[in-house]
Amino acid sequence: MADTVQEHNYMINDLATRGKQEHFPGQVLTCQQDGNTFIFICNNGVKLSLSVVTDKILRFRYATDGRFAPDFSYAVPADLPRPKVEFLEFREKPDHYRITTDRLICTIAKQDTHTRVLDRSGNVLCEDEKGFHWEHNDDTGNDIVKMSKQVQSGVHYYGLGDKPDNMNLRGKRFTNWGSDTYGYVKGSDPLYKNIPFYLVLHQKIAHGIFFDNTFKSFFDFAAERADVTSFWAQGGEMNYYFIYGPALTEVTQEYTRLTCPPELPPLWALGYHQCKWSYFPESTVKQIANGFRERSIPCDAIYLDIDYMDGYRCFTWSPAHFPEPKRMVQELAKDGFKTIVIIDPGIKIDPNYSVYTEGLEKDYFCRRADGPLMKGSVWPGLCNFPDFTRPDVREWWAGLFKGLIAEDGVKGVWNDMNEPAVFERGTFPDDVRFDYDGHPSSHAKAHNIYGMQMARATADGVKRFSYPNRPFTITRSTYSGGQRYSSAWTGDNLASWEHLWLANIQCQRLSISGFSFVGSDVGGFIDTPDAELYVRWIALAAFHPFFRTHSSGDHGDQEPWSFGEQATELAKRFIELRYQLLPYIYTAFWQYVQEGTPMLRPLTFIDQADTETYLRMAEFSLGDHLLVCPITQAGADGRWMYLPRGDWYYYWTDEPKSGGAEVWASAPVDRIPLFIKAGAVIPFYPVMQFVGEKVVEEVTLHVYYKNGAESSVLYDDGGEGYGYQEGNSTTRRFTVTGNDNQLTVNQISEGGYQPTYKTYKLIVHGLPFAPATITADGTEVEITEFASESGFTLPQAVLTVDFKEVILN
Repeated sequence: MADTVQEHNYMINDLATRGKQEHFPGQVLTCQQDGNTFIFICNNGVKLSLSVVTDKILRFRYATDGRFAPDFSYAVPADLPRPKVEFLEFREKPDHYRITTDRLICTIAKQDTHTRVLDRSGNVLCEDEKGFHWEHNDDTGNDIVKMSKQVQSGVHYYGLGDKPDNMNLRGKRFTNWGSDTYGYVKGSDPLYKNIPFYLVLHQKIAHGIFFDNTFKSFFDFAAERADVTSFWAQGGEMNYYFIYGPALTEVTQEYTRLTCPPELPPLWALGYHQCKWSYFPESTVKQIANGFRERSIPCDAIYLDIDYMDGYRCFTWSPAHFPEPKRMVQELAKDGFKTIVIIDPGIKIDPNYSVYTEGLEKDYFCRRADGPLMKGSVWPGLCNFPDFTRPDVREWWAGLFKGLIAEDGVKGVWNDMNEPAVFERGTFPDDVRFDYDGHPSSHAKAHNIYGMQMARATADGVKRFSYPNRPFTITRSTYSGGQRYSSAWTGDNLASWEHLWLANIQCQRLSISGFSFVGSDVGGFIDTPDAELYVRWIALAAFHPFFRTHSSGDHGDQEPWSFGEQATELAKRFIELRYQLLPYIYTAFWQYVQEGTPMLRPLTFIDQADTETYLRMAEFSLGDHLLVCPITQAGADGRWMYLPRGDWYYYWTDEPKSGGAEVWASAPVDRIPLFIKAGAVIPFYPVMQFVGEKVVEEVTLHVYYKNGAESSVLYDDGGEGYGYQEGNSTTRRFTVTGNDNQLTVNQISEGGYQPTYKTYKLIVHGLPFAPATITADGTEVEITEFASESGFTLPQAVLTVDFKEVILN
């Protein structure tokens, strides 16, 4: 009997061991074609579905049991039109299949489905190592799906969202599992956002991988083995997209178009925002607002954190702190301030709270596997949590914003704690159930998209009740495609020089990962910066798309005037520069919306043919023509930085510099290293205390001489409303062409929008000659002098906005 039991136990243990073995596709028996999709069927039942999405994007899906799950993605809109595949060829060879598009060649080995992707010149871009494999997890019933690729020599990796680490990811391993990571540091992982997209640069050719799987996922960039990179997830499907460049910027554009860029924000959302945990009561809010206007420091938005609510109950106001919220919001609006309020996902369990009772009555809250409601403690105490993966719950949630937006006049909403975060335990248990838009799932699958779907429901509500104006929302957690619904910030950072460095890296990384509308908590959320750190931070953040100071109230004041008179004046100057640059930044946002172009671009994206850029991470461009490099060390009066190849001007002195080399940028605390690309046309607005304070009657065009030609663009639609979607906008394209004794500026205008300004003030920088005449469309115009703050004079002239050609000679 003992021997029998022992033998029986051995058999069980052997089966368990075999159950954890890795499994692989078998030999391909046949291939079935359905339009642009090819299904490869293996002798062990495994199927590979390879879809040609565009001539530059291939999608790979694997089914381990011969059946594909319903095709559903929160990241990739199913109804989005895609470019037609102009050329597609399929051939069967003795040992492989070959699919060819205008741009790519993909081979699939008959022996084991190993794939290899090449460009049309025959360069190997991506090649399987083990390729697809999996193991079964008895605890969850899911397959752990894995993919490993070969690492070619000299390869570099970028992207993956908000990871607080070096720009180049090679040699690192990361996890995607949205987490409330208070006071994170360099290398902390995971963080708040889940963006499973990365870029690969090899032999100066770029491609990207987007692993569209919402389970907890992992990415190894040659960390464990120097010749292997891999990604895997604890459930779901091996479903990934190969995205060809060949330029890095093109890869990000293709990915952003695949997952869909956002709509244009209101122009005021690109202004300066002030936030704190927390501004209350009303008298404190008014004091802060008055502090900006009395000091003439521009500001467009003031935020109210959780203390504006009645006992932290969402969609309520504290009767003690804000007894007349509508009146207060209206009074702030008269002085140019837009009020932004926070909304968290936790709904307080309280039978006298209408949001709770309605959600309970309609069964809108998440439940555990055996039926009880999911309960967790957050700021209000014990809470239930809406299932934002249900369309009817999102519709209900959107409708709840009527009071805040339509009735009280709030202009924007800020979603926090939506990883989702739960005190003490971190997040929901895995057995919590979700509708997942008709594809029922556990929390293990829904966790990484919870914040995105909350932001989606919030954006729907804010948009509905803001109309005809545009909405503004901000989120802490998101997933790929979340850029459609919200802006974002980098989370609970620290007032430290390391975190200033991290803010620079994280915002660049999010931008190249399809999420450009991003910024950091200026000065740090935790602890208190000194004056130098705060000024250096606000100087950097002035060049980030989302520009907000935010701090925790238990660490002291962090308004621009909190660090002494000198720091106040310096912060004011950088904020004023931001407002002058609004037409340039808004144009860069329009390019992001139209083409998926990242607003912030690391050096490698500017010139990937220059290997000197591959490991650098401090320098970045905002839009096409501004190059920025922050000071991230205390006591520094400048820094060495790398200028991309080409000709540049130092913004503060107009000193010309040749790129392709390191240069010293002198930057005492009143400057940030900032260079303008030669040939650029940079539009400036007059300084305003808030967007819309004054009618813009004239735009200044700063033109930078180039011996050669350079193009620039200026987009305008008034910065509010939806007329631009009906063509009520204007795109002005400038071409600057120069030689030793002449400079020509040509303008082509498209669109029927009539801006409020009727004239340009043209200021020309870097001319190698003193112009004797300036003619506009053949008519000579008066030359006057512009005196810069640095003490030099430049030629200037006033022109009508519809000029076609200006010549200086």
